[in-house]
Amino acid sequence: MNFEQARFNMVEQQVRTWEILDQDVLDLLFVVRREEFVPVARRQLAFADIEIPLGHGATMLAPKIEAHALQALQLKHNEKVLEVGTGSGYMAALLAAHAQHVWSIEIVPELAETARSNLRRQGITNVTVTTGDGFLGLPEHGPYDVICVSGALPSVPRELLAQLKIGGRLFAITGEAPIMEAQLVSRLTEDAFRTINLFETVALHLSNALRAGKFVF
Repeated sequence: MNFEQARFNMVEQQVRTWEILDQDVLDLLFVVRREEFVPVARRQLAFADIEIPLGHGATMLAPKIEAHALQALQLKHNEKVLEVGTGSGYMAALLAAHAQHVWSIEIVPELAETARSNLRRQGITNVTVTTGDGFLGLPEHGPYDVICVSGALPSVPRELLAQLKIGGRLFAITGEAPIMEAQLVSRLTEDAFRTINLFETVALHLSNALRAGKFVF
């Protein structure tokens, strides 16, 4: 398989045509090698417009969804990021390219170890992968400028909102199939949040999403 041609086709035919026009995001998709974060048995699908199974009930989001999240979050190089749902580590790698440091939480120990290995192999040093319940966040490293939920959930947990800085942004896919909303939540003040619905989509719920406690949006 010609990975470079497949990568080009992914960016030009899937991502750019889905209203992702931020050149920094498009350029990044050429730099971070998606195929290196896909299970070997599914590497031929690395650039397909689908969610790729990772085992343990987890998947990688489709490339255009990952790109939309990056475009919406508008990361800056001095910002701290929390990711919920590390998976293979690919989204953490994308976030790390435009952030000071990324803390990523994965509930499945085997996936967490795979992600660490993938990130280490790609020479990415500003990501810390932690095993645990991402819906509780990581308050010891917060508050965060950006929180990215790399999977779907019924709605956004209070615990995550509480760890977002004033002026911070959170990306999540919320709701239930067949219609879910990709949302950007901004914290305006200590008690006020603004939610923008970006687009409708469908994604697999994170493994503990349905038992993660009370939600607020």
